Amino acid sequence: MGVLLCRIMGLDRNLAKCSTPNPPQKGHAVALRQQTCWFAMVVCCWMPSLCRAEPASAKPPPMMLVVDSASSDGTAATAGTVLPPLAFAASEIRRAFTDRGVTLVELDWQSGLEADGAARLFLAATPQACRTLAERFQIGPAGSDAPQSYAVRRAPACKGTVLAVLSADAAGAMYGGLDLAEAVRLRTLDEVGDSDHTPFIARRGIKFNIPLDARTPSYSDNSDAAQQNIAEMWSFDFWREFLDEMARHRFNVLTLWNLHPFPSLVQVPEFPDVALADIKRTTLPLDETFSHTGSDMVRPAMLENLQTVKRLSIGEKIQFWRDVMQHAHDRGIEVYLFTWNMFTFAADGKHGITSSQTNETTIAYFRASVRETVLTYPRLAGIGITAGERLENRSDQYGKEQWLWRTYGEGVRDAVRLQPERQVRLIHRFHQTGQAEILRQWQDYPGPLDLSFKYAIAHMYAATNPPFIHAALPHLPPDRRTWLTVRNDDIYSFRWGDPQFAREFVRAMPRPDRVAGFYMGPDGYVWGREFLSTEPETPRELVIRKQWFSFLLWGRLSYDPDLPDQLFQQVLAQRFPEVPAGRLLAAWSQASRIFPQITRFFWGDIDLRWFPEACLSHPRHKGFYTVRDFIEGHTMPGSGILDVLTWRRGVSQGAIPEGQTPPQVADALAALADDTLRGVAELRPHQGANKELRLTLGDLEAFAHLGNYYAGKIRGACALSLFDATGEPVHRESAVGHLTAAAAHWQRYATVYTRQYIQPVLYNRVGFVDIPKLAERVAEDLQSAQQWKPGTILERQDRKPQADTPFRR
Repeated sequence: MGVLLCRIMGLDRNLAKCSTPNPPQKGHAVALRQQTCWFAMVVCCWMPSLCRAEPASAKPPPMMLVVDSASSDGTAATAGTVLPPLAFAASEIRRAFTDRGVTLVELDWQSGLEADGAARLFLAATPQACRTLAERFQIGPAGSDAPQSYAVRRAPACKGTVLAVLSADAAGAMYGGLDLAEAVRLRTLDEVGDSDHTPFIARRGIKFNIPLDARTPSYSDNSDAAQQNIAEMWSFDFWREFLDEMARHRFNVLTLWNLHPFPSLVQVPEFPDVALADIKRTTLPLDETFSHTGSDMVRPAMLENLQTVKRLSIGEKIQFWRDVMQHAHDRGIEVYLFTWNMFTFAADGKHGITSSQTNETTIAYFRASVRETVLTYPRLAGIGITAGERLENRSDQYGKEQWLWRTYGEGVRDAVRLQPERQVRLIHRFHQTGQAEILRQWQDYPGPLDLSFKYAIAHMYAATNPPFIHAALPHLPPDRRTWLTVRNDDIYSFRWGDPQFAREFVRAMPRPDRVAGFYMGPDGYVWGREFLSTEPETPRELVIRKQWFSFLLWGRLSYDPDLPDQLFQQVLAQRFPEVPAGRLLAAWSQASRIFPQITRFFWGDIDLRWFPEACLSHPRHKGFYTVRDFIEGHTMPGSGILDVLTWRRGVSQGAIPEGQTPPQVADALAALADDTLRGVAELRPHQGANKELRLTLGDLEAFAHLGNYYAGKIRGACALSLFDATGEPVHRESAVGHLTAAAAHWQRYATVYTRQYIQPVLYNRVGFVDIPKLAERVAEDLQSAQQWKPGTILERQDRKPQADTPFRR
């Protein structure tokens, strides 16, 4: 239709707006305007010489971008300045048009308003700018002025091609701009119509265990993932890329977790010798003998073997983290610092500081450190605290909550006295403490006080509606809200992606009157730069980029769970044009349902008790889970799945209880695996030279082989349990057959895994993982079945699993 059609694009959709003048006009003027609009349509439809299609080689007409240049308080900003979140959105739009070969002309606000007839995109972040656009282009106002909300409006066709993002704040305008950039990339900009957007969950966060230094470790530092990423924590290039990706996926909270971060972050005047210069890591090989409480995360031998990674004074470190937090702020992201307590690494022995809970000098040191952290970092949104893993249960003035109040509570109060305008959100975890004591000790806190609950314990990839929070919600005071810690200690290696699971998980979260937000992430891994690949990029790829589809799903759906699968299919089509996007999404979704199914069946609540990538727990727990463990194991509470012994009892009594049986679980896993493998087989011939697509299909194949392994193991456990009860050889023969098949599936899994990922690897919560070597333990299951004696399993009616206690009243 050429340029003329571009000028009147959307005319048929918006004809009513064209024919409704503003302000009202006389009847003959309305008629004239209607006739004009209809005449334009007739011209385009019946005059081919004017409306013929542009030649394929013709350069597309330019697009105009106009960005609000008001300050955050709505007043006029310096000429030419744009709020950083809007500048980021504008850069994404610019890049999208450049990739399409379309020229983007960027105009100042007034010039953009006056460029009648041009195709224009507007980003407005203040009420004044929104009103101006609404009046100028006869568009409706935004449907909400809530933080991060925005509206997209298409102007009536008679005003030219105009799309406007209307928001009352910079974050909302940024998100709207990112929507437009995405529409450009997906070639759906012409289809964009009026829409309103308000976040389903206001605060959508990442949990990041941050390995600052061998002397100030996090909870994950006795692992390859942490050791490979110490230097990256002090690279602004890393954080720029990471924070930009967070914003693209609509995450707006970053929580940084460390056992005792203060020596690496602040200079405390009263304790000057505590601050650390330079960044160091140990050259000593680490192992799986570290305490699960973190008490020996820094060992003397490690300090005797230190290597300087980067030279920085404490002043330079402070400036570095100020820059990181400012960049986060410029992407609409709040930064929180979380600690476990109490740890005194790098401070112990200096100025009389010890790890004693009753040491008044230690209390004074922590209080001063908290004060200086707040004063040093104006962009720090808040602090999160834990009453564990190293605080004693005491009933005197040094009890857990008394200690935390005297250090963190008083430290924040000291800072607020010096900066009365400062608001510091305090997030108090339920972990290893009780709600009543928290509320009693913290009633005078001078700012927002939230709680924090381990929503799915350590396994977000299990059920979409974890039941554990039901014990806490009835007792949560009406004036308090909790955050949800959404732990991913299920999947470290693979690219996960199932929109249906993520959507249902988000929708099942308690509503905003109960929940302040969530942060998701692992304890046993570090979401820094990827280090497992046998074909690493240079520099190594960020985990948030490698697992981009997973982060996209969780971020976008927690902002808007109504986003349709069609959008994600379009995203995949744009990224992987070599293959049918619908088939890829289907295979990816099926593969991603395997881990939730197996973890619901075989439940180990905390990270050290269950790592499904390797059928493993920490060696000090049980190590590799055998077929006997599967017979005696427990299912996830509230999952509606029967464990093997409950099922066996039902079989023997002729009355199986309601619920998904172990054989049905095995069938479900096998079906998911078969669907995935069929999808991979269809897609592989078309992958071409696309490395990312090849590796993604490899991950899906690995999911499938592991799913088949677990299916065989569960079937073997069922058959062996019946042999144990009856002594009938047919059941042992069946068990041997299933476990033989399971062993073959494990070998396939190991082959696919090691094609893409290095082994062995040390993880801090389950120790060393070596998928090929574990084939020896898999084979032992077969030997165990062959040598099994009936009556080995003694049923107990009072069997109870070890269980974490995420809430105490």
